[in-house]
Amino acid sequence: MTPDPGPPGRGSARRATVPLTKEPGPPERDVPGGERDSGHRTRRPWSARRVPAALVAAVILVAAVAALADVIAVRAGRPAAEWRRRLTDALATRPVDDVWMLTGAAVAAAVGVWLIILALTPGLRRWLPLRRPADCPRLRASLDRDGAAALLRDAATRVPGVGAAHVRVRRHRVKARVHVRFRDPRQVKEDLVAALDEECDRLALARHPRVAVRTRRHTD
Repeated sequence: MTPDPGPPGRGSARRATVPLTKEPGPPERDVPGGERDSGHRTRRPWSARRVPAALVAAVILVAAVAALADVIAVRAGRPAAEWRRRLTDALATRPVDDVWMLTGAAVAAAVGVWLIILALTPGLRRWLPLRRPADCPRLRASLDRDGAAALLRDAATRVPGVGAAHVRVRRHRVKARVHVRFRDPRQVKEDLVAALDEECDRLALARHPRVAVRTRRHTD
């Protein structure tokens, strides 16, 4: 639920940030507009996953350095490290159904599933992809959910009879709760749905969200 709006205009414009990125690719050929648009589907931008990648790289680096240092020490005639002797003895003597073996396998499987999910999902759920222009299909733009909610809230407060509005934007749905000060709430709801649909068209979202409006009579 977003906070109550301030003066419409500058506040909403600052929050509705739209980053633009252009994908590298081969030079375009002379393709008709309809065929060009049908070959490009707008998707949500992919996250760089810097934190998970840094954690995995750090764990692998520490394990590799420790193992390499111990192997070099053994090759130089020194005894193997205590942690490596205990680890090899435990792996050789503990049964498969041991509690620690099952716990370690479960943790490893959970980490593996987590990494697979990160690799196959785009992330950046706070950003909504916008439609690509027909004359530049490699141009990609996204709109922050809070910025979209602020713009839709401003559009809702401009409807006659609306005293206050709270708007939440999801991937496929826009939920609005408004307080009606005057007019019939059913008429206000119809005007609100039309106004929010029109504002969603102006935002040029790649997927037009469904609008759900709940009205409540304002009582002093």
